[in-house]
Amino acid sequence: VLDTKDLQVFKVTVNGQDAKFVFGEKHNFKGTPLEITLPFELRRGQEAVVEISFESSPKSSALQWFSPEQTSGKKHPFLFSQCQATHCRAIFPCQDTPAVKLTYYAEVSVPKELVALMSAHRDGEMPDPEDCSRKIYRFSQNVPIPCYLIALVVGALESRKIGPRTLVWAEKELVDKSAYEFAEAEAMLKTAEDLAGPYVWGQYDLLVLPPSFPYGGMENPCLTFVTPTLLAGDRSLSNVIAHEISHSWTGNLVTNKTWEHFWLNEGHTVYLERRIGGRLFGEQFRHFKALGGWRELQNTINTLGDKNPVTNLVPNLSEVDPDDAYSSVPYEKGFALLFYLEQLLGGPDVFIGFLKAYIQQFAYKSIVTEDWKKFLYSYFKDKVDVLDKVDWNSWFYAPGMPPVKPTYDMTLANACVALSQRWIKAKESDLGSFSSADLKEMSSHQLIEFLALLLLEAPLPVSHVQRMQQVYDFNAINNSEIRFRWLRLCLKSKWEEAIPLALKMATDQGRMKFTRPLFRDLYSFDKYRDLAVKTFLEHRASMHPVTSMLVGKDLNQDQ
Repeated sequence: VLDTKDLQVFKVTVNGQDAKFVFGEKHNFKGTPLEITLPFELRRGQEAVVEISFESSPKSSALQWFSPEQTSGKKHPFLFSQCQATHCRAIFPCQDTPAVKLTYYAEVSVPKELVALMSAHRDGEMPDPEDCSRKIYRFSQNVPIPCYLIALVVGALESRKIGPRTLVWAEKELVDKSAYEFAEAEAMLKTAEDLAGPYVWGQYDLLVLPPSFPYGGMENPCLTFVTPTLLAGDRSLSNVIAHEISHSWTGNLVTNKTWEHFWLNEGHTVYLERRIGGRLFGEQFRHFKALGGWRELQNTINTLGDKNPVTNLVPNLSEVDPDDAYSSVPYEKGFALLFYLEQLLGGPDVFIGFLKAYIQQFAYKSIVTEDWKKFLYSYFKDKVDVLDKVDWNSWFYAPGMPPVKPTYDMTLANACVALSQRWIKAKESDLGSFSSADLKEMSSHQLIEFLALLLLEAPLPVSHVQRMQQVYDFNAINNSEIRFRWLRLCLKSKWEEAIPLALKMATDQGRMKFTRPLFRDLYSFDKYRDLAVKTFLEHRASMHPVTSMLVGKDLNQDQ
């Protein structure tokens, strides 16, 4: 039995013999099981080669197809895939579960002016013997991976070498900007190897996708996919690169066995990402980013509700689409648990020893939370009394904020807290006391945090956000993380001048972290609800299928 979703199957053979196949009952998000009957009795140890002739659908939830007009270059079409969590089955029949790992080899035929890339080693190219206008690209991935890490992109891509094992790939219009933005990749890889052990994947390339790519990044092995919203011009959003690099160990080597245990992938990856940031930019910076993560978790739980079972670190996903349950919880609640344990068990140097041993122990395997906890107890067998004081049940299975808050160094956060408090406490008569000088000592990281703090509070009066624009000119800032929070702040204060800017940001790019909250905030601004829905419906056809589905649910427009 293999998973499929919106696939046609024409023929199945096993060891060259025709095999009977039948589709089971269609499920609303899991797709349709493909049941293949072997044409002979299989002996123990006998090899069976199953060959399936099939075709995917133009509306595959794993794929986004672009006409030339939708690309930067405007000349050639473009295609990319996004399989995580359960969309690989919408490309080809497979055992679409992270519990199973496999190697793969692929040949991809494309028009010869285009380039194909996969989450694998590039094994060369040759003219297509069946069509001289096409080229065949070959790929092999010799490290076993779960099939959600299979990835394909086809487009008019160019590359720049930015390190001994790293090329950056993008359309010509963005490739030089991308090479500059991600130049720290090799330093981050070296740091990660020092923290987590050898990098086993050979190449580490980066691919910058069109703006509709639904995530910040996707850790496809040998070829990380990233959103162009990271191109701030000053490398300030490179923590996403550190995050995807870290997945080369946590997620891609040690993998969650089911999506309920997604925190094992993401919590550990955020932990490693912040350890890399700490090595490169200092321990105070690591604490600052960790505290920002705690606030992000507060924000998510405010949105989802503190009794919502999807805010459990280990949720029950029976009959739940993993895309529906996706949030910052597995990332930031997972990180908070690890950061709390680091502080409980003797500090960063002690805890990294555990992480390295954990990766060694479970590399090339898929595991659940209980496996992780047993290993934690065996590694810290001299500290069982300390571990037994942890409220494991609440951490894993209770909704809402964690039972304990770790301690954070406040050095870099204090300026953000102080300025946000000034704005919260300001009366109309105090608005003259603000000036552009307020920001001159603040980094872009601190600006993001300043805005994030204001978003946790009751909306500011509209006079305040108007004054903020006057003195800080946030509308002129193109850093996506700053702009996103600034526009949300304006919408929550019901400042109508922000409406066109928010609609533009929600539709010019499709990173769900930005697009979903912006559309939700526009929708809850009563006067503009109809405009939000109308704008969504106008753009729906050119949106990524998963983004379209989830924004549709957010705006009560599900088809």
